Amino acid sequence: MRSFAFKNTDPRFYLRKITVMKYIEVDEELYRHIASKTEHIGESASDILRRILGLEVESVVQAAPEEISHPSLEESSPKPIKVTKLAAKPVSDFSNLIDADALAAQKGAVGRFLFILDTVYRASTKQFEQVLQIQGRDRLYFATSKDALLKASKSANPKEIGRSGFWVTTNNNTAKKRTILSEVLLQFGTDESQVADIIERI
Repeated sequence: MRSFAFKNTDPRFYLRKITVMKYIEVDEELYRHIASKTEHIGESASDILRRILGLEVESVVQAAPEEISHPSLEESSPKPIKVTKLAAKPVSDFSNLIDADALAAQKGAVGRFLFILDTVYRASTKQFEQVLQIQGRDRLYFATSKDALLKASKSANPKEIGRSGFWVTTNNNTAKKRTILSEVLLQFGTDESQVADIIERI
């Protein structure tokens, strides 16, 4: 990786650091090893390797990647190689993400139920829509609008999960809320022992 800087002639801009990315080919085993070291959604392969190697991880503006050249083929025109971006691991461990003090400040079981669901949503925004698959017999528990839940049951008492745009029915007892929450957590691959611990916090 080599770096250089440029200065925009427009006075509204300032000197910015540009990093020109180089691409390398790795075998499948090494690729899986790098991917397994992902610590948060959106972390790039470059950041993962810098962290593993003990190098400073810094946010930079990335320029368009250069084409890959092969020393043994200098006479021919190098062709760009398509590199698959590392997929971010979905979050499954929510225990340490739940703020105990904020949870305790919630009003009743409904407040704690909504707070934990909002924590799950904020940690896994892109995957959260899968909760829409959780339904009971002739019952709708999640929807993307208040009206959808009221249409399914006039007594649903729908509440929005934070500002997510997802709504959940809340007119059930605490035991049922725990059952619904456990199904949500299991969909995200949360360990069963952690599920049991989290749902008891409602």
